[in-house]
Amino acid sequence: MADVLRGRIRSGELRPGQRMPTQAKLADEFGVERGAVRQALRILQSEHLLTNVSKGSPATVAPAVGAAGFGGPGAVPRPTMVELAPRISAAFGAPHVEIDALCLTSVSLTLAVGESLREIHAGRTKPARVDVRVMLPSRDIPLAFPAPVDASVDGRLQRRWLVQRNAQGQVLRHNLLALRSTHGIDVHVSFRALPFTPPVKLYLLNGQEALFAYYTVQRKEAEVDSEQLEMYDAEGTQSMLFAFEQGGTAAPRDTTFVAQSRLWFNALWGTISSDLLLTS
Repeated sequence: MADVLRGRIRSGELRPGQRMPTQAKLADEFGVERGAVRQALRILQSEHLLTNVSKGSPATVAPAVGAAGFGGPGAVPRPTMVELAPRISAAFGAPHVEIDALCLTSVSLTLAVGESLREIHAGRTKPARVDVRVMLPSRDIPLAFPAPVDASVDGRLQRRWLVQRNAQGQVLRHNLLALRSTHGIDVHVSFRALPFTPPVKLYLLNGQEALFAYYTVQRKEAEVDSEQLEMYDAEGTQSMLFAFEQGGTAAPRDTTFVAQSRLWFNALWGTISSDLLLTS
């Protein structure tokens, strides 16, 4: 519930200074008890998105949310799995949804899009068109990570990564393209292969927002094919996302970062990347 309401605030459906629906109405809409509603509202209050959360009158959308709540110097970086889903939910409030992603796998993106799909299936949102472009490392290059500490180890780690890359990409594509038949939404999903291992991840939402994170490589041990292997790897779902927004009250630095990120992504898409087939 907190994710859905957060998305409504960020999309502008609920505006700064506007009264929220009553707790009774929210409980009825989401089919939950009042206690769950109050817990969701307190979460949003802790994020400075709501004020006046109490058992009495309805809460109010924080007045400053548009200025510092989403991007800019006032935005607090948060882990990918906390930050990405509500921002994508907000993006799905637009008639034409555009998502560009550059990452190691599409695990975080596939999970984050799930909330938006649930909103569509529940009838709470329905964009007219959805365009998704994803760039992932090519299967034909030796990955910088995940990689074995012992260089003499065979290619099991790369094969495991490839299976995950393909499976997550196929799920993402299938779930989005299904909206064509179930809801009549014009959906397009494209993948391109990069000739390098990206040290960062980037998400561009509706051409107005850039979410940027570093892959922090660590030495770890994991079981692969019933054997414990030492490897260098990065946990992308926990990478801290930095948010930048374009236009409105956004700082010139943020506007420039979004514009340059779009330029960088489009340049890679149109030059050194290649067709990507999600097969083993």
